[in-house]
Amino acid sequence: MSASKQRRSPATGIVLIIIGSILGLAALGVLAAGGGVLWADQTHRDSDGYFTASTHTFASGSYAITHEGVDIDGIPNAIDVGKLAQIRIRSTTDTGRPLFVGIARERDVDAYLAGVAHAELHDVEFDPYKADYRPIGGTGRPAAPGDQTFWVASAKGEGPTTLTWPVKEGSWKVVLMNADGSRGVGAELKVGAKIGYLGWVWGGLLIGGTILLGFAVFLIIFGVRRSGGGTEAPVGATGSPAAPMSGTYPAVLSARLDEPLNRWLWLVKWALLIPHWIVLAFLWVVFGLLTVVAWFAILFTGRYPRGIFDFNVGVLRWTWRVAYYGYGALGTDKYPPFSLGEEPDYPARLDVAYPGELSRGLIFVKWLLAVPHLLLVAVFVGGGTYWMDTFDNWHITSSTGLVGLLAIFAGFALLFTERYPRGIFDLVTGFDRWVLRVVAYTSLMTDEYPPFRLDRGGDEPDETAPSFATPVAG
Repeated sequence: MSASKQRRSPATGIVLIIIGSILGLAALGVLAAGGGVLWADQTHRDSDGYFTASTHTFASGSYAITHEGVDIDGIPNAIDVGKLAQIRIRSTTDTGRPLFVGIARERDVDAYLAGVAHAELHDVEFDPYKADYRPIGGTGRPAAPGDQTFWVASAKGEGPTTLTWPVKEGSWKVVLMNADGSRGVGAELKVGAKIGYLGWVWGGLLIGGTILLGFAVFLIIFGVRRSGGGTEAPVGATGSPAAPMSGTYPAVLSARLDEPLNRWLWLVKWALLIPHWIVLAFLWVVFGLLTVVAWFAILFTGRYPRGIFDFNVGVLRWTWRVAYYGYGALGTDKYPPFSLGEEPDYPARLDVAYPGELSRGLIFVKWLLAVPHLLLVAVFVGGGTYWMDTFDNWHITSSTGLVGLLAIFAGFALLFTERYPRGIFDLVTGFDRWVLRVVAYTSLMTDEYPPFRLDRGGDEPDETAPSFATPVAG
């Protein structure tokens, strides 16, 4: 059978992989949303079922405090809005005088307070708390709010009062006043909301996300088979299996500097690789989930499931080809294929020998044992640190590793001399090889501890050299 027939429509498979990956990312977003809603539903409601904010103080020397108003519309007639959501406002006076809290249509509130000095709340920050008011001037004094008939919900009293309002369509305003309509309003308010059908919301999101994720995985697996990225041995142009790569470690990486290289292309490779990064973002999520499955399989059987192993090696191959084309080496201008399988004709290759029996106990401590390597890998490839220092402000720091910096140096050398410095190539591929060995070890693909040794160059070493981690017998 010819190689072209064995690959079975690779273009169709690539399209399926891309579509499946995009759907998979969307599915993960839906599942994350469902999990967030479930977490909030189970942990952030009070005993009455309300999501409640902290108590905050609102005060003004004018006759009333209002807010800019809220529009509720676009809800189908078949839905009872009052059952969909309810608002609860609990208030306690700060002035010692009876307090009034009411909700009414915006037009009625505006007519009632026309010509009356009051404060309109237009911005609130909660961490730290800050309320900004827009003063509205006037010379009139309002009639007592409790005598008005346009309120759809209201409450008044000297002690703590509670207003409950089933949400309705329309434009609404909340008004806070003294019950006698006098100046100097001050109160502590605690606002809560009860959301109906929330269980249906998170249930639907979780079920829908699971179905979408299953469909995405099906498309990716089917696409991999169509594109020739299955578990069969790679086939060369003659139809015979490609020879395995040799090496001193079970995870082997090789590369060929694909000269001559275009002096300008490296400047735009980041844009050309965006489709690959989208696909790989999902594939690495799957890689992580399958590694967890493999962890349990090793714990109970002592073996790494072969299907999962082949898929994860395929993800490493795909990642290495993309890195070699891009800023992990800039070693070729040949665009990487969308494939999990081995590509004998591509100048960057990777393989991991399938292990036999694996240690059940070692899986508990591999990450700990690999800490010295992981510190070095962080220097080689860089990393990022993410934290949040306030309620709504994220700060991100990141760093570029030696591999990226050396690749950029090589790019500038190409730009000005049209040559890729061989010394940089050997060093970059050595760092990349080191990273692969650590990834294979921490991903449970081998029990052999990675050597503290930089094997530079595009070819794997032919014979074992002593490493810093293993003393040589005298």
